[in-house]
Amino acid sequence: MADPQSNARLRADAGAPTSGVIHVRTRLTADFAVISNALAQRRGSAVTIGVAAYISSLPDGSSVTITALCQHFDEGEILISRALRELEAAGYLERRRERTPTGQVRTRTYFYDVPGGDPDPDGPPEPPKPRRPRKQSNIAVTPALAPAEEKVAGPVQAEAETPIPLADADPRAVAVLAALRRVDPRLILSAQETARLAPAVTRWLAAGLLPTHITDHLTARLPDHFLTRPAGILSYRLKETPLSLPSPATSVEPSARPAVVPMRNCDGCDRGFRSAEPGRCGDCRARDQLRAAG
Repeated sequence: MADPQSNARLRADAGAPTSGVIHVRTRLTADFAVISNALAQRRGSAVTIGVAAYISSLPDGSSVTITALCQHFDEGEILISRALRELEAAGYLERRRERTPTGQVRTRTYFYDVPGGDPDPDGPPEPPKPRRPRKQSNIAVTPALAPAEEKVAGPVQAEAETPIPLADADPRAVAVLAALRRVDPRLILSAQETARLAPAVTRWLAAGLLPTHITDHLTARLPDHFLTRPAGILSYRLKETPLSLPSPATSVEPSARPAVVPMRNCDGCDRGFRSAEPGRCGDCRARDQLRAAG
């Protein structure tokens, strides 16, 4: 005889949720990256979180430039560069300009699992920040004054690199830079980049060049692929000194006016006529010729 069967539904486990996602965990022992929940659950752009997760999974020494990231993702340079700026503003990404022993300047990128966190003591040590060599002078500096100079030099340098607000820029220069995308859609500038390039465009306008001349100069013979931001190319082209327009030539000598022939009275009929010499008018001379002929 068969065992008794029941048509009642099985009772769900007490710990299983009744709605939402249910994770199926698998213990990974290789090819995985550790990402904090603060970064994975960060509100905002999904592109930013995806770029952060991709950079976290790469080994040290991998290229994370905009060009390299665009070759991996389907998004373009605008979204990728925006994601990098958001990560840098949040403290996950840091870019440093370092000088190599050969004297070349390069940009190193550091990615933090936790913004402002200390490196893992078990992992590779983080390289120290490079110190800028100080110029030697003939005046001896006491050791007590040396740290004070280093503390003062930091804020001064940061203040010099502060961009000009876009509201204080020349509106004509801003209009020229904003219209570049009509000629080449790749020439899209941010507000900070526009404010940084506006003073150079203002100098070109002050030299007498028209906005169309500046646009032609900035958009002529552009490369097929940009290896850097469009603002870098425009900044390099705007470093040239604009030629001022020549002033219109003014004649020093006054224009010669034709001499006015004075008025004369005819000796024959006393009629007024213009002539350089006194005498008879044309009608009287014609009558004299007829009498002489007849």
